[in-house]
Amino acid sequence: MTVDLAHHDLIEKAWAALPPDYRIPDRPPTLEQARAWCRRLAETHYENFHVASWFLPRRLRPHFHAIYAYCRVSDDLGDEVGNAEQSLALLDLWGAELDACYRGETRHPVFVALAETIRACNIPKEPFADLLIAFRQDQTVTRFDTMAGVLGYCRYSANPVGRIVLYACGYRDPERFALSDQTCSALQLANFWQDVRVDYEKNRIYFPRADMDRFGVTEHSIAVGCFTSQFRELMRHEVSFARDMFDAGLPLIGMVDRELALDLDLFSRGGLEILRAIERQDYNVLRARPAISKARKATLLLRALVRKWSAL
Repeated sequence: MTVDLAHHDLIEKAWAALPPDYRIPDRPPTLEQARAWCRRLAETHYENFHVASWFLPRRLRPHFHAIYAYCRVSDDLGDEVGNAEQSLALLDLWGAELDACYRGETRHPVFVALAETIRACNIPKEPFADLLIAFRQDQTVTRFDTMAGVLGYCRYSANPVGRIVLYACGYRDPERFALSDQTCSALQLANFWQDVRVDYEKNRIYFPRADMDRFGVTEHSIAVGCFTSQFRELMRHEVSFARDMFDAGLPLIGMVDRELALDLDLFSRGGLEILRAIERQDYNVLRARPAISKARKATLLLRALVRKWSAL
């Protein structure tokens, strides 16, 4: 009984750090209510997702809202609680809800909406469960010895999202999955290289130790924000590696239907633009976080819209 009470208190403290409507309700909402919850989360938390959804067929939008909501809440359970033990407890609870969802038993709005997406699109549990592996890993693993280790992390943190999207759009072949993995891992790497200081404040370094040693960069230089020629060369190497991965994944754009191709093109160009932003500030991500200007974002969006209209 004492153990059960302690676990209950742990869960309650964890929920207290998150928005109140993240809690699992006693009674499940209707599908319509659940989809409205997911749509609201998607459209208020991530403007790029809302913009990208313009290109999707209307019939797929509720499915993508549900997918995004699952990813968003899962990420927040791991990243916004501020206590590893509490986060792990919530992630275990969320994983149990995922299991229940595949048994046809669920209460949370995310899983009520996601259950219909899973049914309609025939999506297996593995990619959803894989994401939780990454969020659990975030609580205990903060350094990586090699790039293989970093990409192993991306295999759980990023690649499942691309595979879920392909499943939702009716694709489930190994060739497309492999190309999607290249793009998703490249996007994850671009975000890592953009957020070096932000991640360090969370006690995370995604540069492989082997690469840091090769270029003579120490953890201390990151901690104090000391930009050196050695750090510039390390960043140049990592940016080039990520760009090669983007290039490797680009053929996928020509292997999917028009609407999904526009989304893939927009996200790939956005990731490449992050890399260009890093280059424009001479790789000094320790001074300021590289960002894409609103004007540049508008240009990328306009190009995508022109492609959409010209294809009609």
